[in-house]
Amino acid sequence: MSESPKISRRGFLKVAGGAAIAAGAGIPGTAGAKEPGGAATLIDIGRCDGCPNYEMPLCVTACRERYLSRVPEPVDPIPKLFPRGKVEDWSKRKNVFDRLTPYNRIYVQKAAVSEDGKNREFHIPRRCMHCDHPACATLCPFSANKKYENGAVVIDPDLCFGGAKCRDLCPWAIPQRQSGIGLYLHILPTLAGNGVLFKCDLCHERIEKNELPVCVAACPREVMTFGPREAVFAEAEKRAAETGGFLYGKTENGGTSTLYLSPVPFEKLNGVIEKGPGKPHFDPVKPRMAETNALAKAVLLSPLVGLAAAWFGTAVAASGSEDGKGGK
Repeated sequence: MSESPKISRRGFLKVAGGAAIAAGAGIPGTAGAKEPGGAATLIDIGRCDGCPNYEMPLCVTACRERYLSRVPEPVDPIPKLFPRGKVEDWSKRKNVFDRLTPYNRIYVQKAAVSEDGKNREFHIPRRCMHCDHPACATLCPFSANKKYENGAVVIDPDLCFGGAKCRDLCPWAIPQRQSGIGLYLHILPTLAGNGVLFKCDLCHERIEKNELPVCVAACPREVMTFGPREAVFAEAEKRAAETGGFLYGKTENGGTSTLYLSPVPFEKLNGVIEKGPGKPHFDPVKPRMAETNALAKAVLLSPLVGLAAAWFGTAVAASGSEDGKGGK
């Protein structure tokens, strides 16, 4: 008899059990992947304590151990992109874990909320929302970003040029760029992109093997519940109804595969968390695809036009050089 799937260990949706995954609910390569978005994650903010006895939260540690070495060392010096000249180099700041970076795909936000005369401190794991209809994947000019049936939105580092369209289109600006690496270096390093974008990929490779994402498996307080989308959403609604809690991610950006459950309104959390680069907000978010459809052609064509022009200029310069040599 075969071993039980590892995804049924701690953190998997208890009401669903391992049977749903074993039956192929939303996991690639198995039967029954019918639910849009496949699997989903419920993050119960009320359960997270930030792992106070450790240097960093254990979900962050597990993620860093898996992905830190997967970002190549950039070339030295990193080519400056014409005409902007700006590079984003995190290779000397790999130890930063209080925000999202190419080396840090999940971090824990802190929020101190005053309610009914009492102060409450919350710790909020933040990573990619893995949207149901991600503009970042749909409008990637180089098809480097893809939404999988298992719910994961994944950037292929071997295809990414680092143009950061995905970050511009993401309502939370989740993807983070490391310059000086990737495909653009072998084509037009000062014109064609600026590195590679990185973000949480939901441990896509592990999910395909029926294993939990490492952040889910590492959490000692079962803050994250991972499993078939329909069951996770049902559990989220049940907990919200039982506790009077609030949900975020169910409708944001047209729906996501990551749901947050909070005992206090998200407007209050959003008002006190630190927001900015690498630190996403909790604002209401309308479906981004609806806003970008009219601009889709321009978004898709702009880098290609730039590449074509650059290639043409290079070809002309090379031709002129050859003509000059021939005239001597």
